[in-house]
Amino acid sequence: MTRNRRVAVASPQTRLDMSRRRSGVRVAMPHLAPADLERARRTHRLQLRRAVATLALLALLIIGLPAVLAAFPVLDDVRVAGIPVGWIAVAVVPYAFLVVLAGWQLRRAERAEDS
Repeated sequence: MTRNRRVAVASPQTRLDMSRRRSGVRVAMPHLAPADLERARRTHRLQLRRAVATLALLALLIIGLPAVLAAFPVLDDVRVAGIPVGWIAVAVVPYAFLVVLAGWQLRRAERAEDS
């Protein structure tokens, strides 16, 4: 029986960093052309702004859902299929919102890379 050798798959920067750790030799990082560097910085800033907006929506969910449930205690009396709406709001709504939020953030990040 032959054993397959394990191979680590990593980006060029990660491979450079890993090789530096093993050999102790400093390796120069690859440099981008000025136009590419500016585009990379612009893309990074745009993605960061979009990520902050997504995190703000997530914070709104985390803070807002308990606030809504506390403001409307009557929701505990309303039942859907025998389950209080407050429980459904805690057990289902956040996860559905997270899936939608993740897809929205992914599309926005990919659009930022394409622009």
